[in-house]
Amino acid sequence: MFATRLFWTDILVISGAVFGSQFLWFGFQPVEVATDGAFDVRLGYSAVSVFLVLAWMLILDVFATRDHKVIGSGTLEYKRVTDATIRLFGLFAIVAFLIRFELARGYFLTALPVGLLLLIVSRWAWRQWLRSQQADGSHLSRALLVGDLQKSAHVAETIQRTPGSGLLLVGALTRGGTTGQELLPGVPVLGGYDDLLLALDESSADTVILTGADEISPADMRRLGWELEARDIELIVAPALTDVAGPRIHARPVAGLPLIHVSYPAFEGAKRVSKRLFDIVGSAALILMISPVLIGVAIAVKRSGPGGVIYQQERIGRLGATFGMLKFRSMVQGADDQLESLLDAQGTSDTPLFKVTNDSRITPLGRVLRRYSLDELPQLFNVLFGRMSLVGPRPQRAAEVALYDDAAHRRLIMKPGMSGLWQVSGRSNLSWDDSIRLDLYYVENWSLTADILILWRTVRAVARPDGAV
Repeated sequence: MFATRLFWTDILVISGAVFGSQFLWFGFQPVEVATDGAFDVRLGYSAVSVFLVLAWMLILDVFATRDHKVIGSGTLEYKRVTDATIRLFGLFAIVAFLIRFELARGYFLTALPVGLLLLIVSRWAWRQWLRSQQADGSHLSRALLVGDLQKSAHVAETIQRTPGSGLLLVGALTRGGTTGQELLPGVPVLGGYDDLLLALDESSADTVILTGADEISPADMRRLGWELEARDIELIVAPALTDVAGPRIHARPVAGLPLIHVSYPAFEGAKRVSKRLFDIVGSAALILMISPVLIGVAIAVKRSGPGGVIYQQERIGRLGATFGMLKFRSMVQGADDQLESLLDAQGTSDTPLFKVTNDSRITPLGRVLRRYSLDELPQLFNVLFGRMSLVGPRPQRAAEVALYDDAAHRRLIMKPGMSGLWQVSGRSNLSWDDSIRLDLYYVENWSLTADILILWRTVRAVARPDGAV
């Protein structure tokens, strides 16, 4: 069982971090720690380490970090691990202060970040293993959709286009129940609502996804739950909410009704300040770390042909404000003057995502820069000065924004990003609809945890490029 693997890995990781910290600071010598106050307690650091390991494992259980509903996909698992660890060490520090327990600060402050980092990395590694197993057809839940045809098709499309859902759709039951047709390719209609138990047996399904049907009464729904419980089959109810992440959904029972509350996205206040601080610290650190690369690329661009080293292009930022987005020049001088004619020639001047196929304006050096996204590095200064974010919606030209519908305009609520879901989910190969869907999902559900994961996935996407951003 996947959760069991995580349990034993957590023990090894936490024990390694805690006892490793003890060895780092005290070696193999037995060292006592004592209270300086009303409580007279004397313990060796080994006893403290054992207690810390047990407390850490306990709080990971309390925060449900190994719940099968959150492990293996999404960011909620990582967020719970982070919250549990920070709260444990906060509580530990408060108790130590109150009883005047003289713990060495180095021991304490080393175990926390190292343990948290190793937990996140181990969870990520197990997730990659799980993905490979699911790609081979194992560790998948066989799911049967029950509900109206249109609603079931929408849920099926969402599941199929999202990797790592852990669900294999084996069939659907609809109101008409017309067998012989398919809900989607590979998802046959197995009958009507009355055929549920027979369909479960024939498809060997272990999960039922209720997508919504007016014909199923509350009494029928209750009986359905009882029958599924007797067969140990999981029941999932898919609300009619599109691209709303779990942390924004809160169940609140009222008079026996499991009402769902949906929190609105928060773009102001502490969250916005924390995102801005993350951008400042992250961009400044990256500029210092890669300064030799910046200098080297600048020299190469200068020697590659006539034209400036830095290319500045007007893009649309937060709330529709324009700004100059910086790039290393990757095209010949005067490339912008040729764009309209090239788009007209390939018949895409009236569609968003202005991309020229086999663009002859790109220099040989520019192709290398674009392949590894090196031309994007000057945007770190856009981030540092507050016009962009490390992670956000894709920055686009005014002519592209002019083609937005009402839904697409919502992506302008946040600053555009150097990277984003659009980049780590397909880069240049995405369609316009997919790009907007991913940007809107990010805007509606952003968090610092998600930003960190997207940046990590960006590094992997750049290391294994499949197209220029």
